[in-house]
Amino acid sequence: MLNRLSINSADLPTELHPLVKERSDQLIHQSAAKGIVIVITDDFRSMEDQDALYEKGRSAAGSIVTHARGGESFHNFGLAIDFAIKTPSESVIWDMQYDGNQNGLADWNEVVEIAKTLGFEWGGDWAQFKDYPHLEMNFGLTLADLQNGKRPDASSLTADTN
Repeated sequence: MLNRLSINSADLPTELHPLVKERSDQLIHQSAAKGIVIVITDDFRSMEDQDALYEKGRSAAGSIVTHARGGESFHNFGLAIDFAIKTPSESVIWDMQYDGNQNGLADWNEVVEIAKTLGFEWGGDWAQFKDYPHLEMNFGLTLADLQNGKRPDASSLTADTN
């Protein structure tokens, strides 16, 4: 388990990283251009919020939704978002087979492909715990780097996209 005392809380972000926010907005707009409405269901998450989420399915009611405690998620450093699809009836769904724009392709996969062109890594590509709604930009930093106070530098603010 992470030693919380090793993380300087004064150095922690309190919101989504500006580039992650910009690319999230681009993801929403580019998806909409393909007839897919997405919603960002989660972005920056405080350590306390992360710990509460971790307790779901453990000491709190519900199913386990994360294996990350506070300080063990890119959300805690403003570098991750989660998304879902909104249907025409305004339902928010996590159906990876849904083809709302009726082009023969699953909308979920179309969103993921757009996200990857924008520089996001997809949690569905992970070898261990698959986190299908999760998208992150790590700027070449590991969780250990972030826990030890490293943050994306100014050169990472100009990551290329097409």
